[in-house]
Amino acid sequence: MTATNIALGDFLRTRREGLDPGAGRMTRGRRRTPGLRREEVAEAAGISTEWYVKLEQGRAVAPSLTTIDALARALKLNAVEHAHLRRLADAKGQPAFSREKVPSTIGNFVVSLPHPAYVTGRRWDILAWNDAAAQLFGFGAMLPEDRNLLLYMLTDRRARRVFGESWPSEAQRIVALFRPTYDLWSYDQAFAQLLERVQAGCEQFAPWWKDHAVQAASSGTKRLHHPVSGPLCFEYTTFQANEDLGLKLAVYLPATQCAS
Repeated sequence: MTATNIALGDFLRTRREGLDPGAGRMTRGRRRTPGLRREEVAEAAGISTEWYVKLEQGRAVAPSLTTIDALARALKLNAVEHAHLRRLADAKGQPAFSREKVPSTIGNFVVSLPHPAYVTGRRWDILAWNDAAAQLFGFGAMLPEDRNLLLYMLTDRRARRVFGESWPSEAQRIVALFRPTYDLWSYDQAFAQLLERVQAGCEQFAPWWKDHAVQAASSGTKRLHHPVSGPLCFEYTTFQANEDLGLKLAVYLPATQCAS
């Protein structure tokens, strides 16, 4: 039983429990637990109940891509959830995590930008930033061991001030964005230790994490509270680095209007 198998099983269980058994399905008898029964999912996916139970329990099995796709249909997964399930089923052993180094070309580019920009690594460590990002988010005032985007959003009071009323929804979105990465690295002590710090520092985190929601990165607009300039609207987007796909550049540009 591996950490990735456990993550796959937990993801299947949470998606199964979140389904409405009466939505276009024949219900069978009285239900004591939420969602569909395991045998109902197995039948809809065309696999044995025994094998599906093994998958949910995180026991060492190797589902084929055809089976994964059938489970995605049976569980009514959206495109992001389906892709996450495929990655979990195909996860291979990886070397131990080590903190990335930002190439000088990327670092110089970030520093040269007039608007907030920063670079994060696979574990969402904040590796480089410019003056505008330091002023807005306070990255420069953080201890080196605290410079992690998940830790910042969930446990740092500065993040709550910057995001204001939108903090709960933004924090929950961040958790869903981080979850796919964590599931693939859950065996690694560096990721486990980060999760322990977040759990200890944010009481809202536990129920969000238990939901096992996953989300893909997207561009959009945010209303942020600049410590000097007050409320500002930004358009934000992220890019992957060619040198190392684990490195991501986030850029915030002034926007004339924020999404409601």
